[in-house]
Amino acid sequence: MQRLHPALRFIVVIFAVFLAGGVALESAGTTGAGEGIARMHPPGYVGQERCVACHEPQGRDWGASSHAKSLQVASPSTLAGFGGAAAVGGDFVAFMRQASALARLEDASGKKVEFPTAFTIGVFPLQQYLVPFGNGRYQALPFAWDSRPASEGGQRWFSLYPEAGIKPGDALHWTSRNQTWNSMCADCHSTGLRKNYDIATRTYNTTWSDINVACEACHGPGASHVAWAESGRPATIPLKGLAPEGSGARGAYWGDFDERGIRRFVGPARHQEVDRCAPCHARRRALTDAWASGQPLLDSHSPALLDDTLYFADGQFRDEVFEVGSFLQSRMGHAGVVCTDCHSAHGGGLKADGNAVCAQCHDASRFDTSSHHRHTQGSEAARCVTCHMPGRTYMGVHVRHDHSFRLPAPARAAALGSPDPCLTCHSERGANWSEEALNRWGGGGHRTGSKFAEALDAGRKRLPGAQRLLVEAVSDPGNLPIARATALSLLARFPGAPALAALRKGLADSEPLVRLGAVRGLAPYPPATLSELLFPVVRDPVRAVRIEAARLLASANPAERSEPFRSALKEWVEAEQLASERPESTLNLGVLWAELGDAKKAEATLRSAIEEDPSFTAGAITLADLYRAEGRNSEAERVLRKSATSAPEAGDVRYALALTLIRQGRRAEARVELERAAALSPEESRFAYAYGLSLWEDGDRARAMAVLREASRRHPGDRLLLEALVSFARESGRAEEAADHARSLAQLAPENPDAGTERRPGDRQIAGPEGR
Repeated sequence: MQRLHPALRFIVVIFAVFLAGGVALESAGTTGAGEGIARMHPPGYVGQERCVACHEPQGRDWGASSHAKSLQVASPSTLAGFGGAAAVGGDFVAFMRQASALARLEDASGKKVEFPTAFTIGVFPLQQYLVPFGNGRYQALPFAWDSRPASEGGQRWFSLYPEAGIKPGDALHWTSRNQTWNSMCADCHSTGLRKNYDIATRTYNTTWSDINVACEACHGPGASHVAWAESGRPATIPLKGLAPEGSGARGAYWGDFDERGIRRFVGPARHQEVDRCAPCHARRRALTDAWASGQPLLDSHSPALLDDTLYFADGQFRDEVFEVGSFLQSRMGHAGVVCTDCHSAHGGGLKADGNAVCAQCHDASRFDTSSHHRHTQGSEAARCVTCHMPGRTYMGVHVRHDHSFRLPAPARAAALGSPDPCLTCHSERGANWSEEALNRWGGGGHRTGSKFAEALDAGRKRLPGAQRLLVEAVSDPGNLPIARATALSLLARFPGAPALAALRKGLADSEPLVRLGAVRGLAPYPPATLSELLFPVVRDPVRAVRIEAARLLASANPAERSEPFRSALKEWVEAEQLASERPESTLNLGVLWAELGDAKKAEATLRSAIEEDPSFTAGAITLADLYRAEGRNSEAERVLRKSATSAPEAGDVRYALALTLIRQGRRAEARVELERAAALSPEESRFAYAYGLSLWEDGDRARAMAVLREASRRHPGDRLLLEALVSFARESGRAEEAADHARSLAQLAPENPDAGTERRPGDRQIAGPEGR
């Protein structure tokens, strides 16, 4: 078996799902038409026409919804932005030629080409457009139509990516993989979709049951329900042939206002309804294309946790996360609220206007008053969403609201670098002013913010005491499952006895999301530990949990290959193959084949990942590492140099190239590449560490100390940087500086009496791809 570096053993890629709002669909559009696309009902699906035939009122509501306009065939009646010729920055022209909508812009080669518009995505507040790109692939144009009224700045074309630097070959370029409709948008904008990608021919034969988000997207396949209706509606068929609804449990109700002025939900939990919306309203990755509405989310998808690229440390959304990840942090979600308590089930809009939607459960006489919100009644500042659901604008014009429903905590936000809704209107005042004002109004004690915030912040930054804070966050029952799961996953950065005890307990938690976080937190542990803890987990009833456990076990190369392990690993492979057009998934499979001992299959798979995208540096680095394991360093160098040419701004490939050169004894060349890596990726502390070490060993000690000091300033919680500074300062006769760094080192793990001592000089080595 080829032993790859640990960091290359397990890569979980969670793809973004792009949603755009809209409003109604012509019946002609339901057939769909386009190269490589066809309408085909998967087993059990019947199509929205059969549903609407018996459910006309619901059909009318749905027909006016954004879901009904999620995807439409381009036609004069569906195109919002092709009323006449339009140019944006000289790079884009949209125009009609007879009945066809055409877009003229640069393709991947930089040549101006006319593309026919095949489909529209959404309607309001923007409409996007899909053009055919060969082999059944459809790409989203980088320009969209702003559907808002002209008085609000709308009725114009605008660039979705106005920032400079997105060039052909970049994953975000409109011709590249992150803008491919089939893999990035399709399964949430249509119903019963099957992507049908053929990796051998690199073609799509995508099918859908309904072109848009129709009845069976939420209610599940309807064939059994139709059979129940047509056979006289026998009572012997449970749930009328449909998946459990989740929101209409017998005996469930909202009680009267309690002493707080808030209604309480009485009845069984309604998890099914959130799971019904979550596949398309969460950042997640599909594990199977056969998922149907109503099944638990983690049986069909692997969700993102509170990752630092998606959320601030206190849980406020940073990127576009599509609501559910935020909602799972909320008190309301914990108290029994579900999506349709606020939103119309079929129309999708709010059940009431303005603050009235909140007043369904929050007594307006107490909360919708100036004595509560302290602003002019009826003003924008007096809206509940202004303080409790602050908005962020995505895709140029689309304002989305944070569904974590949190209380403003200005001091906490300032300490963590998170947004403060008070400063949206009072930016000149500052956090101290807004904190003091809220305290005067009597909101001090309960506005402490998310209880997990400091732990996640410390874990992300590797701050002193981070392990202790994370373990405490995991153990605190006041933290909801998604926060505890995130804390467990961050414990992967701090392996040790306290972390392992928390992870062991997390694996037995009743919440599948917590178990998933615990599995992710076990990634750095040795094979014996993984075998002990994860063999029981491959029998977990939830797919997302068991397949990640099986993947980690595979990296441990267990002697025991039980049927549950083989079955769960097969499910993991199938999930990767479902995304086989993505080089990330091809990479994951290549790493697995290497660890299972099939070097030939691993090499072919990794080469395929690079061919899919030459700028995909992770594929090149992993292939080079495979060659390193086989002693083929010259081939590794060729792969890495080619990758560096394709991705000149990538520091990781320069770092890997430097390691390959060091193994060949070419230290001077390696130092040049380490300097480039550190300059290109200052966020990667190990690059600066390796560069500083190289400078020191080559005799440039003053420069080495300067590089390491600057890196430690940027990464104050990095142990290796501090260890090197302690050692080098002592060797340079700078006892006082060495003592300062030693004290900083000791603060990282105050429970460890040896934490303030550096490694022996003979233990120092340039870090490999595993990071340390």
